[in-house]
Amino acid sequence: MFKPVALFIGLRYTRTRKKSQILSFVSIVSTLGITVGVLALIVVLSIINGSTSTMRDETLKSVPHASIADGNGMAEQWPDLLAAVQSHPQVLGAAPYMEGEGWLRYDGGGEFIQIRGVDPVHESDVLQVESPGFETLLERLGETDNGIILGLSMANRLAMYQGDEVTLMSLNSLIGRNLSDVMKFRVVGAADFGFYGNNNTVMIGLPAAQGLFGDDETGVVNAAQDVHLRLRVTDVFNAGVIAQDALNVLPAQLASDQLVASSWSESQSSLFDALRLEKTLTGFMLLMIVVIGAVNIVSTLVMVVADKSADIAILRTMGASRATIMMVFVTQGTTVGIFGTALGAVLGVLLSLNLSRVMQGIESTLNAAFSPDDVYMISYLRAELRADDVVLICISALAVSFLATLYPAYRATRIQPAEVLRYE
Repeated sequence: MFKPVALFIGLRYTRTRKKSQILSFVSIVSTLGITVGVLALIVVLSIINGSTSTMRDETLKSVPHASIADGNGMAEQWPDLLAAVQSHPQVLGAAPYMEGEGWLRYDGGGEFIQIRGVDPVHESDVLQVESPGFETLLERLGETDNGIILGLSMANRLAMYQGDEVTLMSLNSLIGRNLSDVMKFRVVGAADFGFYGNNNTVMIGLPAAQGLFGDDETGVVNAAQDVHLRLRVTDVFNAGVIAQDALNVLPAQLASDQLVASSWSESQSSLFDALRLEKTLTGFMLLMIVVIGAVNIVSTLVMVVADKSADIAILRTMGASRATIMMVFVTQGTTVGIFGTALGAVLGVLLSLNLSRVMQGIESTLNAAFSPDDVYMISYLRAELRADDVVLICISALAVSFLATLYPAYRATRIQPAEVLRYE
């Protein structure tokens, strides 16, 4: 089978000889360096992806996929708008809600909280938490006058149970010392509002929230605490686009320039922008492991060029061009990079797919070796392997390996046959 001369000689040089033990050792080190770098990149970025997905899922338990607000307020017309938005094929559900800050007082103590007013009838359509118990709590909330649902962590911290009474007042009333605005609520249960909402979030009925946040004299609700629509959509990554499209197809009598759509990615942009930046910087730092392996490729090829100078001179006298000589050593160095990248990618993918089992084994070993038991809780690491990350990592590793071959290959082309063969 025909094989180009540069490829044939480059692959032949890749196979180490018994007398070239130093070259063999350096070549193995460079291959392992690239393998470890690719392996670490795939596993670590998969763990970051899994952590980001977990944080997103926990955030969406309390933050809507998308929301629609009216600059003029929609305290009265929200039922018509809700019905129109729900007709959009990519909107799974819609519900009215209000949010504001307040003060909760119980058993002589108190703390600042985030108050969410909901309509129990529609709220079940937008629940991100797949829990039958949550729907039962919503039913109780609708049946109880001034009922309240607490976050799990808050209920445990304050030792509050079903049937206990608490008092709430809005933050504006607290600042204005309008003690007449205090309202009593009865606990109907505790629910999972997500990792970021369980400590300070409570849920009350929408009419109670309107009364709690209404102006003391006029009864008008503040614009920032007016009724909004919460949407649950088919694609959370395009929630803002779907919400805006739902507004664009509204009937003429409901359309308004004051209607504004926003998504969870906008309201939580600071958190997830920081996570993306962390992933980028972590990937860049781990890429340095691959670069170190590529430096070893440079060292290997420089020594090979010095060792094969006579061979290079003979090839030049036989008519080999500078480009052919350069391709010989590019082939040799790139082969090392391809082998190291392939091995690292295979091991990285396998480890990412079986990370939970591996971590459980490590956790069991640590807990067996040290006491007390169940201290090292590392088996809950979640890895989310993405094909685009693997492809990008492999391309980057191959590119670094290829670039590392250029300087030694260029030095090989500068060898003068007459100078080398003079004493042969």
